[in-house]
Amino acid sequence: MRAARLIAVLLVAYAGLVVGFESLLGYFQPAPPTSLVITTIDDDGTPHDRVLERLESDGRLYVSANHWPRAWYRRALENPNVRVTFEGDTRDYRVVSVSASEHERVNAEHRHGIGFRILTGFPPRRIVRLEPQSDGAAPRTPGVRLRGPLRPAPLPPSRAVRAGPPTARLHRQPPP
Repeated sequence: MRAARLIAVLLVAYAGLVVGFESLLGYFQPAPPTSLVITTIDDDGTPHDRVLERLESDGRLYVSANHWPRAWYRRALENPNVRVTFEGDTRDYRVVSVSASEHERVNAEHRHGIGFRILTGFPPRRIVRLEPQSDGAAPRTPGVRLRGPLRPAPLPPSRAVRAGPPTARLHRQPPP
């Protein structure tokens, strides 16, 4: 009985640690030098920004969903036309699912340490490739209506400051 109670307390404490760590990452959106901002579009045409780590392998650009909350990943698969901002340069890309062998190669080159995996609760890693759009304009996906150019909606000042430097720059761009 005592052992079962101890195990239950440890499991609840670990779940709390994972939820707390994931929540802090989502709130503060840390932006190391290798990060980029991906803008995905949901079903009603609303743009959403997410700071992700830029992964390069075999001359191609990849990003991965490394955490349990992965709404950006689901939106990118539903509407693969995204906008990516890296070092102040914004371009249109198409999200492409990767093969099992490509996933294994990229994952092996950009492996996460055990500490990170423990703090995030051992989520399965999902990797996608970003293919640049040739003409600079992402084609529209049927059934998804965009309101004007693909530009993130302005955030209230308190949220823009909290989002971190790359995201804040993205939101403070004047309309064209």
